[in-house]
Amino acid sequence: MVRSMTGYGRGDRSFEGLQVTVELRAVNNRYLDCTVKLPRAYIFAEDAIKTRVQAAVGRGKVDVFVTLNHDHGDEMVVTVNEELARGYLDALKRLHELGGGRVKKDFRATELARFPDVLTVEKQAEDLDLMKERLLEVLDLAIEDFNAMRAVEGERLSADILGRADTVERLLGEVEARSPQTVADYRARLESKMREVLQNTQIDEGRLLTEAAIFADKVAVDEETVRLHSHLGQLRELLSAGGAVGRKLDFLIQEFNRETNTIGSKCNDLEITRRVVDMKAEIEKIREQVQNLE
Repeated sequence: MVRSMTGYGRGDRSFEGLQVTVELRAVNNRYLDCTVKLPRAYIFAEDAIKTRVQAAVGRGKVDVFVTLNHDHGDEMVVTVNEELARGYLDALKRLHELGGGRVKKDFRATELARFPDVLTVEKQAEDLDLMKERLLEVLDLAIEDFNAMRAVEGERLSADILGRADTVERLLGEVEARSPQTVADYRARLESKMREVLQNTQIDEGRLLTEAAIFADKVAVDEETVRLHSHLGQLRELLSAGGAVGRKLDFLIQEFNRETNTIGSKCNDLEITRRVVDMKAEIEKIREQVQNLE
């Protein structure tokens, strides 16, 4: 299936008091441009997130938002600097000895805890590998939701493109049907003009046929119409195959325009010109829709 470049996806999951939310948002872009926004403490996972997005998205400007909420706040750990505490105790004992018994030898733990750096409060260390796995797990949920939305939009775009391609093919058939009549009309006008100029003089049928043949060669659009039919078939095949076909279709539409412009420049006929204008209008609408595809 084909997918739109634009879309939104969201994934949520809780892990032992940690709520992780990942959101993806994408708009049109010529190439893939992925930006990840997550808390500074988890910046270590940025490259892994980008790699996972690049594997799932062909092109577009993709913004990834990661939000983490702890249900009970950050878990803190109190640690004792035992070596430093022993040093303080030894120093206090020495002070007691120097005081000749006049200094009390009652060293309470609460008093010792007031000394600098005896107790330290730190955030509990996290398992970075486990945290990365959890972030990627929620990211996969968001990508799945994101791709589902893009697939729905891509199906709608594909249907619109195919409908307009059918219109182009119908108009092309009318051009092909009208093209021989253009030569016949030219031959009739040429013969009428020659009779008017030459009056009663016998018209050279050979000369008339030669002029008509030269004109027919100038206005022949068989090659262009055959190529345009081929391009239409290729467009349908690409849409049927699915995947990231937007860039290929963009190049293909350039060929549509080239063949249509050539048909318009060759045919000196009002009816064909009108159909060429209608074809170009439909092709332009197809081009606009193709630029929304991944």
